[in-house]
Amino acid sequence: MNGSRQLRLGAFMRPVSIHTGAWRYPGAYPDANFNFEHIKQFAQKLEYGKFDAFFMADHLALLNMPVEALKRSATVTSFEPMTLLSALAAVTKNLGLIATGSTTYDEPYHVARRFASLDHISSGRAGWNVVTTSNPHASMNFGREEHLEHADRYARAKEFYTVVTGLWDSWADDAFIRNVADGIYFNPEKLHYLDHKGKHLSVRGPLNIGRPLQGWPVIVQAGASDAGRQLAAETAEAVFASHSNLAAGQAFYADVKGRMKALGRNPEHLKILPACFVLVGDTVEEARSKRAHLDSLVHYQSAIASLSIVLGHDASKFDPDKPLPKIPESNASKSARERAIALAETEGLTVRQLAQRLGGFSGLAIVGTPETIANEMEEWLMTNGCDGFNIMFPYLPDGLDNFVEQVVPELQQRGLFRTEYEGTTLRANLGLPRPDNQFFKTEN
Repeated sequence: MNGSRQLRLGAFMRPVSIHTGAWRYPGAYPDANFNFEHIKQFAQKLEYGKFDAFFMADHLALLNMPVEALKRSATVTSFEPMTLLSALAAVTKNLGLIATGSTTYDEPYHVARRFASLDHISSGRAGWNVVTTSNPHASMNFGREEHLEHADRYARAKEFYTVVTGLWDSWADDAFIRNVADGIYFNPEKLHYLDHKGKHLSVRGPLNIGRPLQGWPVIVQAGASDAGRQLAAETAEAVFASHSNLAAGQAFYADVKGRMKALGRNPEHLKILPACFVLVGDTVEEARSKRAHLDSLVHYQSAIASLSIVLGHDASKFDPDKPLPKIPESNASKSARERAIALAETEGLTVRQLAQRLGGFSGLAIVGTPETIANEMEEWLMTNGCDGFNIMFPYLPDGLDNFVEQVVPELQQRGLFRTEYEGTTLRANLGLPRPDNQFFKTEN
C-alpha cells in the first residue's frame, strides 16, 4: 500500500439491495431479503473483499405507500437488525457490523444494551447508525398517533446519544476483577450511576453489561439537514451521506468537517461515506444497458409511491406528464425532499420521470467498467468529496460478486484500498481512536 489516502468501504444492505427492481433481475435471489443463508453468503463475500462494514438499514413500519405499490416491494419482510448482525458475527471475523437504531421509537437503555452486547459478541465490530426515523407510520406502532416534529426528533436524538454513551461508560474497563479467592466479582469504585434527568429522557443506570470492547461502538449518522449536519459534527464518527454529484459531496464534506473544527473535534475522526450505487459491466455500454433493464423492472405504482414518501405528499394526484408542482413543507425527511425537488428542477423531469428515477435509485450512481468506476472513486477521494463510500449493489449475488472480484482488485492495484485488515475492530480498520471513559480516566 502506498502512503496516499485510503478508501473506506461499507456495504449498504437493506438487508440486501435498495433498488426496487433488484429482486426481479435475472439471476437475482428473489428471497434474499429474508433468507439467512443468502445474507451469510453476502457477508462472507464482503469480508473476502476486505470491506469495512455490513451496514444494515431498518424500518419500524411497512413503508407508507399504497398496497398496490407495497405488494411489489421486497422490503415488506426483513430481519430485525441486531438479531441478524449477532448471527453474522458468528460467521465472520473482521467485517464491521453496523445497525440502525432509532432515537425516536426506542429507549436509550435498550439501545445501549443491545449494541454493547453486539460489540462483545463480535469482538469489537459493532456500529450504531443513529436515526430519528422519518416514516410517520412508525408512530402508530409505538402508541402515538402523531409523528414527532423534525426539530423535536433531533433534540431528542442529541439527548439520547448523551444517555447511550453515558451508559456505555457505566463501568471502568478494569471494573471486573473476578477475584475467586476473596469472592469479589467487581470493584464498586469502578461503577458509575448515570442518574440522567433531561427534557426528553430520565435514566438512572448503570448498564448491566461491561463496557464495550471498542469503548463505544462506532457512531454513525445519516441526516443531511442543517440539524443533521450539526449532530454529525458533534457526535458522529462516520456519516452515511447522500449526494448525486461531486460538487455537492465536496460542499457537504467541507461543511461538516469545518463544523467539527469549530467544535474542537479532529476532522480525521469522522469518515464521510456517500451512498454509491455501483453497477459493473465489461464495457460502459453494457453496464448502462444493465442499469436500463434494472430500472425497467420498477412498476409505476411503486415509483410514484417512492416519490410520495420522499415528498411527504401524495404524488399520485399530480399530473404524471407535467413538471413537479410546488411542494409545501411537510414533516418528512427535509434533506431527501430537497434533493428530489432539486433533481426535478435541474434535469427538467416530469413527475413520471422523477418517480421512475426515485423508484430505482436517484442518488450517486457509478455505472461502468472496473477502470472507469475506480477512476471516479479516486477523484471523489482525492478532491475531498468523501473518505470512502457506502456501496449499494444493484442486485444480488452478481452485483456484489462483480464488485468484489473486479472493482476491489483495481482499487488495490492503485493503492486506494487495503489488501489486509489493519486490525481486529471496526475502529481500528476505520482509523478511529478508542474513546476514553468519561467517568473513569485511564492512568498513564
